[in-house]
Amino acid sequence: MQPISIEKFTERFVRENKGEDKQQVIINLKNALNRKENGATCIVCNQPIWAIGSAITGTDMCFSCTTGESDSSEDYEIDKVCHI
Repeated sequence: MQPISIEKFTERFVRENKGEDKQQVIINLKNALNRKENGATCIVCNQPIWAIGSAITGTDMCFSCTTGESDSSEDYEIDKVCHI
């Protein structure tokens, strides 16, 4: 995963997804980060959640269960939890 700050991710996401509320995206990201830091696991496979994907979809899932892909090397995760 590529580390990215909440601020940078939010700016990109809102720019690419017109109509999204910037403050709500930040709130959702912070809530997902908190859940990940506290050990939240994917509802499908019990692996650690993907904070960005969980924040955007509203469902705590890992990268693979969210996207159906196994290679996350070119995708983003919030830098604070990239190592978790």
